[in-house]
Amino acid sequence: MKKIVIIAILTLAIVGLYFVPWRKAQVLATLRVGDPVDSLHGVVVYYNGDVSNVGERNLSSDGYNLGIKYQCVEFVKRYYYQHLQHKMPDSYGNAKDFFDQSLDDGTSNVRRDLTQYRNRSKSKPQENDLLVYSATSGNPYGHVSIIASIDDDEIEIIQQNPGAFGKSRARFKLIHEDGKWWIDNDRILGWLRK
Repeated sequence: MKKIVIIAILTLAIVGLYFVPWRKAQVLATLRVGDPVDSLHGVVVYYNGDVSNVGERNLSSDGYNLGIKYQCVEFVKRYYYQHLQHKMPDSYGNAKDFFDQSLDDGTSNVRRDLTQYRNRSKSKPQENDLLVYSATSGNPYGHVSIIASIDDDEIEIIQQNPGAFGKSRARFKLIHEDGKWWIDNDRILGWLRK
């Protein structure tokens, strides 16, 4: 009986390991770089395939640099430009560069013309805030996303270029402790707000 249970568990594990990636690959095989996959307030999120996929530069009709299609930076800058009518004075830089480590919590980030908050701030994150994530060994550029919705103990983000198998939406726990707010994700440096 013990052998049968072990064989059944191993069989289920092998089938699961095969089926889940195969099913994802089938779904993703129908997507091409540049296909719309989501939107927030009418601003579209596009599929980019692998995170390292690099396309051409996207410029607005008035020549403002939105970034490289369809990277994470391009989405957040396009979102701020289209939905919030905001142009950043410094329209270049990698995702991690959006957060200026030298600034105090709640002060002006002049390069982005936004107020910057650290991930342990007296200011609660808000919808439309731009989240900045640190670099990793696999991604030296960092990542950025937008807070799509928020409640007392959770945020939902929307993002572009989370990877070939990543989702455009994710949820993180929001914690209020000792008078400070923080998002339970060690990579999040903080948020920027118009």
